[in-house]
Amino acid sequence: MDRMIYLSMAGAKAAMQRQDVLSHNLANVTTNGFRAELQAFRAVPVRGDGASTRAFALETTIGYNDAPGALTPTGRNLDVAMQGRAWLAVQGLDGTEAYTRAGSLDVNAEGLLVMRNGLQVLGDGGPINVPQNSEVSIGSDGTISAKQPGQRPTTVGRLKLVTPETTAQLTRGDDGLFRAADGDLPADPAARLQDGALEGSNVSAVETMVAMIAAGRQFEQQMKLMQIAQTQGQQSAKLLGST
Repeated sequence: MDRMIYLSMAGAKAAMQRQDVLSHNLANVTTNGFRAELQAFRAVPVRGDGASTRAFALETTIGYNDAPGALTPTGRNLDVAMQGRAWLAVQGLDGTEAYTRAGSLDVNAEGLLVMRNGLQVLGDGGPINVPQNSEVSIGSDGTISAKQPGQRPTTVGRLKLVTPETTAQLTRGDDGLFRAADGDLPADPAARLQDGALEGSNVSAVETMVAMIAAGRQFEQQMKLMQIAQTQGQQSAKLLGST
């Protein structure tokens, strides 16, 4: 009975954690540039006298799905979609350099190029200042040009685009932004983007819903096993008490 309880309890906990990850992914199915979170479990033996045959299933997040999301043309000159494995560098609220695939940009009242959520976009040389009342265009290499009425376009900066070597090089923070564990990544001059478009989430709503249903059924099965173990334990106790 003891072993059965451990197995069913560990299975139920794993199913609940699986549901949490899936629900988070599903909630971001329409978030631009969102990368689906991947999840795995590992067996950890329980230490102690009489517990050498027991094991827990512990969650281990293995990273994110690096598959690109669908591109949606917007025609807006400040919308960009990173191509390949390139990422856009921004400044997080904590002041650190972070990376995102969401490319809806804007110019704030101070003339700084920012994300739609207000985060500052970083260029190869730091923040990017855009002259007021100018028409902004972004080249495929991230070069930003500003054209004021009656004047020729001038280059005001270049977006910092980075390309991590592997998916393990970036980790997702609580703010949804990705950061490099070994410090800021260098700018990649070969990275490219597409202007006038946005990348959507790479979460499949149908596949995620099916996985959530499967995880829910798995949780129910584990709970039934715990109830069976409890019933059998009570019956065994009664038999021992009657002898």
